[in-house]
Amino acid sequence: MTEETPGFEEKPDVPSGATPDDAEPKAAAPSEEEAAAPAGDTDPTVGLTAQLDQARMALSERTADLQRLQAEYQNYRRRVERDRVTVKEVAVANLLSELLPVLDDVGRAREHGELLGGFKSVAESLETVVAKLGLQQFGKEGEPFDPTIHEALMHSYAPDVTETTCVAILQPGYRIGERTIRPARVAVAEPQPGATPAAAKEEKTDDEESGGTEEV
Repeated sequence: MTEETPGFEEKPDVPSGATPDDAEPKAAAPSEEEAAAPAGDTDPTVGLTAQLDQARMALSERTADLQRLQAEYQNYRRRVERDRVTVKEVAVANLLSELLPVLDDVGRAREHGELLGGFKSVAESLETVVAKLGLQQFGKEGEPFDPTIHEALMHSYAPDVTETTCVAILQPGYRIGERTIRPARVAVAEPQPGATPAAAKEEKTDDEESGGTEEV
């Protein structure tokens, strides 16, 4: 009968060349399913909110593009309409400019009493047509001289004027709307140098007549 030596415990056989740690049991590694499993449940509304934000951003960009295109189109329409009106005005002005000598002849014939018979009817029809096209005659005796619409062909001095005045209309001016196609050709008169204007004389006379001796 074999006797066991007290104080010694049986140890598992360890292969030669192995460390003591190799003899200890190792913890089992987690499986692939356990590693792929999420730590917690993901909220599905987060993804939907992100998609909704992207859709809203895209809609805002498309709306801005549409508004910009609409504004550009409106500007284009206004520019085309403005150019069309300008071209029409220029064409009408060029046509009427060619008719001004005829209208001058009609005016001279009327002044000399020669606008009679069929010539009178034709002349009146012509004046009606040009008036419908917007032609307006201007220039009157006694109005202040304006270099933007008057052309002075004669110059003189007069004691009865207080400013440069049109004293005779040698050739009437014509305009279409605000566009002057020919200035009025006039004779002008300026106040006499050193002379007291008539209005100032009248005012001075009134002051002298109203003056008197003050009562004490």
